[in-house]
Amino acid sequence: MDWTSLLALAVALAMDAFAVALAAGALLRPVTFRHCFRLGFHFGLFQGLMPVIGWLAGMGLLARVAAWDHWIAFSLLAAVGLHMIHEALTDQGAEGADRGDPTRGWTLVMLSVATSIDALAAGMSLALLDIVVWVPALVIGVVTAAFTWCGTLLGGRIGAAWGRGAGMAGGLVLLAIGLKILLTHLAGG
Repeated sequence: MDWTSLLALAVALAMDAFAVALAAGALLRPVTFRHCFRLGFHFGLFQGLMPVIGWLAGMGLLARVAAWDHWIAFSLLAAVGLHMIHEALTDQGAEGADRGDPTRGWTLVMLSVATSIDALAAGMSLALLDIVVWVPALVIGVVTAAFTWCGTLLGGRIGAAWGRGAGMAGGLVLLAIGLKILLTHLAGG
């Protein structure tokens, strides 16, 4: 795989993570180094590990996973998105209230898995093409971490400017990403 193709693949896989980081950053006041690091590290780690898992699994698992991977990604993103919308509509979403931190706990794990499921399929594709996965996995993980870091910072600026509306918008973005993943797979694309 040439470097141009590899970088294009890495950027394409990082776009969902960037959008989710944007939404997460919009909830955080203020966005700190720790928030950026946690999201960037976990999204990059999961995005880098999933191609390896997919590559190791090869074609034997592809048919089974492909039948329901889009439902998993949709469910995880919808759950977090609906939670963000709920917080924005209740007192928890008010300025100064204790908001959930999407860079911690199970929310972080769910977002990391949801944004990296497509990388699992990419790893399986690399196995089919007989491409060794180690360098692509590293590049995918690093690019995703960088995009996530930038998305978190940009989301923090948006959140500071939009206030409670940023929580609503972030939740709607997560729902839209989940719905896009679901509809794309159901339509066969």
